[in-house]
Amino acid sequence: MRILPAGDQALLVELDDLDHVLGYYAALLADPPPSTVDIVPAARTVLVTTTGGLDALRGHLLAVEPTTSDRSVGDLLEVPVVYDGADLADVAELLGCDAAEVVERHTGEEWTVAFCGFAPGFGYLTGTADWNIPRRSSPRTKVPVGAVGLAGEFSGVYPRESPGGWQLIGRTDLKIFDQQRDPAALFHPGRRVRFVDAGRT
Repeated sequence: MRILPAGDQALLVELDDLDHVLGYYAALLADPPPSTVDIVPAARTVLVTTTGGLDALRGHLLAVEPTTSDRSVGDLLEVPVVYDGADLADVAELLGCDAAEVVERHTGEEWTVAFCGFAPGFGYLTGTADWNIPRRSSPRTKVPVGAVGLAGEFSGVYPRESPGGWQLIGRTDLKIFDQQRDPAALFHPGRRVRFVDAGRT
């Protein structure tokens, strides 16, 4: 573990891998440092922002004992998906199966939002299976809002139209991010997600 300065009001904790991040993040949520403003997990880091002194924060962070990450404790969100994505056949070929089995595997997982980023409301979801899906060799300039994709070990839903290089396997009408809603983002770290096959339209 390394602790690095991130400006004059935050420290960045570097950890070995995503499992260590999730355990460390869970421990911080259970016992947050005094004067904490925000705790933000990522793939291999946790950023902690404070209104107090950085020396005191560093001492607290060094004393944290990571918990075993339990991905079954967050609230569950069901996301209906029409599995007709442009890359569904390519993903099936990568996995050595047919499209129906990709859908079965994707809906059979209970995913967990590990962290958020890239765009407001975009969550990086992890499951228990070894997906290891490469990004597209040529990213798209426009991925439609609601597109459901896979990249590496992650699945995700595009909250708005944007460029993107993930393999698209389907789409959802569920608004993952809506500024008029409170909370605006449906995905937050620790939330469990189950994708549900909504058939074809």
